[in-house]
Amino acid sequence: MNQADLQNESKTSIFRTIWCKPNKVASLNLIRLFGDCIQAASSRTKDYLLFRDPESKFHPSPSTLSEIFLMTYIQRSSQLNLTNIFNCTAMTPEQRILLGAHWVWAVLDHPSKNPRIQIAVQVFHLQEREEENLEELHLDVYSKIMHMAGMEVVNGTQAERMVGFCSSIGRDCYALFLFFGRKNDEGNIYGLLSNNLQAAVGKCVRIDQTFIEHFFKGAKCFVTPSGMLQALVGKEGDDPLTMLVKFT
Repeated sequence: MNQADLQNESKTSIFRTIWCKPNKVASLNLIRLFGDCIQAASSRTKDYLLFRDPESKFHPSPSTLSEIFLMTYIQRSSQLNLTNIFNCTAMTPEQRILLGAHWVWAVLDHPSKNPRIQIAVQVFHLQEREEENLEELHLDVYSKIMHMAGMEVVNGTQAERMVGFCSSIGRDCYALFLFFGRKNDEGNIYGLLSNNLQAAVGKCVRIDQTFIEHFFKGAKCFVTPSGMLQALVGKEGDDPLTMLVKFT
């Protein structure tokens, strides 16, 4: 290799370093800020999950617990100016029924602000916290909304509707099912993240809370929320990805 080649190689290395560093730094900053927001939201929600009123008069409803988590997250992300690179969109009641998601997180491209990676989130609660059969209620309201919109009703659970929603967008849209407490562990928050659950639908498997809970049986290794986002941001290609996450 002559001197000219060495100079060219040196220039290439310099430019490679200049162009790679901002992206890497931005990703690390996003992951750190996201982890901070999730810690704040999870910790506050956990306080209510563990709360027991001695007089048995106060019982946080499932909807209240979800709102505590989401509102705390939004407040913290706003304080940290995270919304410019990582957006959070809360669904309307109608969207929650039609799409199955309570909210959607999105990693935004710069400078277009278009979503590059999306995470649709649905929250599950302990059965004893459910005040009524919400699945049947949702299906009834869902049918009415679809009828009013002149659209065909698609049978399926709320979880299946979210999986279908994510699948329609593509492999860069992930379904994240959050468990606000699990059997024998009522005070912690867990999650199952996947972009491959549509395969179960194709096999005529019913996707619901019971089905998703099976992923946790015997599981001992969980990634952190920061580790989850790091895996998504650093992922290349369209390979399927499924992971268990511990939020508290």
